[in-house]
Amino acid sequence: MNALKNLLNLLFPTACKGCASQLFSYETTICLRCQHELPLTNHLANPENETFKKFYGKLAVEHASSVVYFHKKGIVQQLIHHLKYKGAQDVGHFFGTLYASSAKEDLILKTVDQIIPVPLHPKKLQERGYNQVTTFGASLAQGLNVPMNETLLERKRYSKTQTQKNIFGRSELSTALFDVRFSENEHGKHFLLVDDVITTGATLEACGKALLKIPGAKISVVTIAYAHS
Repeated sequence: MNALKNLLNLLFPTACKGCASQLFSYETTICLRCQHELPLTNHLANPENETFKKFYGKLAVEHASSVVYFHKKGIVQQLIHHLKYKGAQDVGHFFGTLYASSAKEDLILKTVDQIIPVPLHPKKLQERGYNQVTTFGASLAQGLNVPMNETLLERKRYSKTQTQKNIFGRSELSTALFDVRFSENEHGKHFLLVDDVITTGATLEACGKALLKIPGAKISVVTIAYAHS
């Protein structure tokens, strides 16, 4: 099997999503050097971390954390770009698997009932062809041994990218973006919202408020990256 993989890598070399160097047969998605350089947040060791503080006074969350820090022109920016715009879903799988190995020991995350990826509008989903958060959520779901629910939360309005908007504009844009379709089966559940990058937290706040329409619902948040807004 390793010989076959080596041959395939020789004929069709696979590049690291972080630095573009050729991967060895024992490497997947990103090279070992880039793995060692990942700016891990260590949020699981600090319950009141930066991601958690994003929701102070805005949304009651049981837990909030991010896997890595997002810096402009850094490795994480490269990885997120590949994930979001080049269809590199293995990046989401990499981060989901990486985080799940530690997150499954977290006392609060052990109580999660369903994982909810932040949804795309159907038009955006058709344009892009995939939701970049799906494989991250699915890998977390597998690691935490809980189901992922992609139909509970829906994005009601199509909107263009929010990267050019200020904090106030994003909050205004996000307030009516999401809704939920639920039954009594979802009452009293603990939902883990997952997304790729958190900046202001406005989109996740809007998602959380939509989920809190469900009687007895509890909300937690995990993102791949934390970016300073």
